[in-house]
Amino acid sequence: MASEDELEEIKRKKYEQMLQAQTGAAEEEGKRKEVEEAKRNILRQILTAEARDRLNNIKTAKPEFAAQIENQLIALAQTGRLKSMLNDAQLKEILQQIMPKKRDISIRRI
Repeated sequence: MASEDELEEIKRKKYEQMLQAQTGAAEEEGKRKEVEEAKRNILRQILTAEARDRLNNIKTAKPEFAAQIENQLIALAQTGRLKSMLNDAQLKEILQQIMPKKRDISIRRI
């Protein structure tokens, strides 16, 4: 059987591992928040209030799609392809080009 000292050493090592895991998770969360804040700041600079509202509505309904749009808009801004702020109508136009076309399905009964 293991002595009490050995058991205490094992407990101490496990505790240290837990602390390191928590610290790593906290650092990762902090980095994620920084990235999200940077994205929000860029979007504030390139979208009008109405366009941001539309994007937030899309984010509520389709979070993955909204994330793709955000990334594409940020890439456009960073490469200098956006000359001015996008308003709601311009964002709508972009969304219509990006969104997959809905297929009309008709069912004929015989």
